[in-house]
Amino acid sequence: MSEQMPLLQVKNLCTTFDIDSGEVRAVNGVSFNLDRGKVLGIVGESGSGKSVTAYSIMRILVEPGKISAGEILFNGEDVTKYSEKKMREFRGKRVSIIFQDPMTSLNPTYTIGNQLMEAIRLHTSRNRAQAKERAIEMLSLVGINEPEKRMKQYPHELSGGMRQRVMIAMALACEPDILIADEPTTALDVTIQAQILELMQELQKKLGMAIIMITHDLGVIAEMCDEIIVMYAGRVCERGTADEIFYNPRHEYTKGLLRSIPRLEKEHHKLIPIGGSPVDLTNMPAGCAFASRCDKAMKICLKELPGEIRINEDHIAACWKNIEKVYEDARGEEADQ
Repeated sequence: MSEQMPLLQVKNLCTTFDIDSGEVRAVNGVSFNLDRGKVLGIVGESGSGKSVTAYSIMRILVEPGKISAGEILFNGEDVTKYSEKKMREFRGKRVSIIFQDPMTSLNPTYTIGNQLMEAIRLHTSRNRAQAKERAIEMLSLVGINEPEKRMKQYPHELSGGMRQRVMIAMALACEPDILIADEPTTALDVTIQAQILELMQELQKKLGMAIIMITHDLGVIAEMCDEIIVMYAGRVCERGTADEIFYNPRHEYTKGLLRSIPRLEKEHHKLIPIGGSPVDLTNMPAGCAFASRCDKAMKICLKELPGEIRINEDHIAACWKNIEKVYEDARGEEADQ
């Protein structure tokens, strides 16, 4: 654990959507820290609350979404208390985001150069000539050939991979402390996916920024993240280092996600899907939200919500089965002494 204050602290964050059928608790008591220069992965299936967590940090929630409780501390300051003017400075300059589909994020009626220069001038004191120079520099940094030519082109004239590189260039142009990548490779083919992830790793090391990588695919972040959060039904069900999550998973949902990853080394490896359907967020159960889909569920799982149980210094899991496991490990250590 870092002794200095984390760059970002999310404390008991709750984000809700009031709709006709009731209150949707999209994010329900999420807490985590992000240190400078570290990469945090947030994983979970669609509807688990990953993207809403990111949008809450950026305060770009669409009505009727709202942060109903909790704190988002950036360098010790609560972002939820920022004025709209301070939020505009915060977005882009301190924290930037890359969205899933660059075609919906880039304006089709403006050239790549105009959009890049506008972002740079909005968050820095550079004039137009300096902004143009910076834009060309950023396009070159993210591996786009002939950057001067690309500056004059429109989004539809570029491939999907090129557009995503433009989005990365735009997000990094003002040298933010944190880059949030929301499913940045989902719309791309596997070859381009690998190139984009490699590019992000290179830029993260070169620029020393922190990254929050959001994805539904554990395989995407296997080698990229220092820490991984697994979310289900708006809650953190497991959090730990990449090694702990991949080699010592302690929540049945995490184990289910890992079983669904294709393995090249196993010729006839059968993928095992997670059974059942996601829980209704307008009618959350009293106990563990995953209990109805878990073949290891106990009576207590249906009645009481499990708290975060500490497996070791770098690993927690909100699963009742870990209570007996922690006791077994403690008894084993006593016997060895």
